[in-house]
Amino acid sequence: MNRQKSFENEKATLYVVATPIGNLQEMTPRALKVLESVDVIAAEDTRNTLKLLTHFGIHTRLISHHQHNEAQSANGLLELLRQGQDIALVSDAGYPLISDPGCVVTQKVIEEGFNVVPISGSNAMLNALVSSGMDTRHFLFYGFLKSGEKERIRELYELKYYPFTMVFYEAPHRVKKMLASCLEVLGNRNICLARELTKKHEEFLRGTIEEILEIAEELKGEMVIVMEGSRETKDPGEDSAMPLVHEQINTYIKEGLTTNEAIKRVARERGLSKNEIYKQYHGLC
Repeated sequence: MNRQKSFENEKATLYVVATPIGNLQEMTPRALKVLESVDVIAAEDTRNTLKLLTHFGIHTRLISHHQHNEAQSANGLLELLRQGQDIALVSDAGYPLISDPGCVVTQKVIEEGFNVVPISGSNAMLNALVSSGMDTRHFLFYGFLKSGEKERIRELYELKYYPFTMVFYEAPHRVKKMLASCLEVLGNRNICLARELTKKHEEFLRGTIEEILEIAEELKGEMVIVMEGSRETKDPGEDSAMPLVHEQINTYIKEGLTTNEAIKRVARERGLSKNEIYKQYHGLC
């Protein structure tokens, strides 16, 4: 068991510090105090963090800690903690570890018995959720879906019958494809697309996937998609791995698709190999 009394020991501390996601007025006094008082700030992008520190007149030493050097950097941060230095971990915006680097180092810090202390602040996921109009009693934060269509379809199929509100992050250049995949696999659900949160052009688009898809190409900025959960119940006999798909292929053929079109559609929907389904359907494997 690891029992941490954050403010009743003299151990070195890794502070996980949330920073503004757009509006600098959301920087909390406590966060500013921590950034001023620690020995080192480990930043996802030192250039972005330097702008933030300069705005608030903070001159603490900056080092880099991002997803491409996370494992190596974590060891360096541990050595600093062993020397008795306190560290603040920040991402470019919002809470570190939430679709941002930090998980590796926090796990290692905890394993070695140092303190990990959260410093509350902005978070795009929570901002979007509470403003969405969706049910917030239970929800799943999923983050980014895979960029490749096949992998994305597979992920969505695993979420198809999830009954609670789901929250995704998405980039503007991928949002149209992402929403199209959601429509295909999950159906035309109600969603709220929140963009440019806390900034001048903050916007919430509430409607169905089809409605928002119509204007998706014109949307800019980092986005959060809040989506209602499934109202369907999964058939207890349905195998999510879908080793056999003959019945579904035959259904699409009856609806007017050719065999190849049906196989291609099933492969896309299930995130499976078209060639493997073709071989299975025609008894070639």
